[in-house]
Amino acid sequence: MIHLYHEVTPLTPYDCFTIFERFKTDFNFPFHYHEEFELNLILNASNAKRVIGDHSGVIGDYELVLVGSNLPHAWFTHQCKSEQIHEVTIQFHRDFLDAKFLQRNQLVFIKNMLEQSSRGISFSKETIMAIKDRLINLTRKSGFDSVLELMSILHDLSISRNIQALSTSSFAQEQHSYNSRRIRKAFEYMQVNCEREITLKEVADLVGMTEVSFCRFIKKRTGKTFVESLNQIRLGYACRMLIDSTQSIAEISYKCGFNNLSYFNRLFKKQKGCTPKKFRENFSGTRAFI
Repeated sequence: MIHLYHEVTPLTPYDCFTIFERFKTDFNFPFHYHEEFELNLILNASNAKRVIGDHSGVIGDYELVLVGSNLPHAWFTHQCKSEQIHEVTIQFHRDFLDAKFLQRNQLVFIKNMLEQSSRGISFSKETIMAIKDRLINLTRKSGFDSVLELMSILHDLSISRNIQALSTSSFAQEQHSYNSRRIRKAFEYMQVNCEREITLKEVADLVGMTEVSFCRFIKKRTGKTFVESLNQIRLGYACRMLIDSTQSIAEISYKCGFNNLSYFNRLFKKQKGCTPKKFRENFSGTRAFI
């Protein structure tokens, strides 16, 4: 059985953010999620494993990740042999920066970054080297100065280069727009109905296009074919069910619209680099509310 912790952070409605600095030899907090955004700096933990949504990867000695609201995440010791891992974690409310405030021109990059964090985003080593001392020093600040510094750090991160999205958009239930009302309508329809057979004709009819025209249109706008897009959505839901439920892999395959278990297993391994069974085994733990 796969268990997912719901962490209740120590933030109160009257706090802006909380920050923790730890020196440790291993990672012992389980796979979890919380409403707050989390910015996590990890130093000297080469060969530890990072799991964000349906992403899994081994990290180096410099790690900085922004995790969006309610996105499952964890770091595991894996093959890390470090005797002193240095970790700085910042958690802040979803409304730390008001939605109307974020509409201002000067905040547009931060707004975009927070939206992208629904998938979890990793920053480059170059960015980490420029920011890490400020994050560490933030643990020694307090009051209004610390709030200003955090906003400044978020801005500098938002304009940095080589930001990498980690989890797939379908797992994070990210809104698909591609600057197209038709594409958005098609994706919303596929997300709602992905557990049953969906034909190209019915989606093309939905957006008022012929099948041939829609095939060209979706490929041009998304870089994926209709079938590839639909399968990506279905795999995203399958990943969630593998983590959150005790249902068998065959049951999950069927409920996500895959009527052929062998095909589901092959496609899953191709997209995720492991079988559904192995994917599920990567998320172990016991359930609790902290």
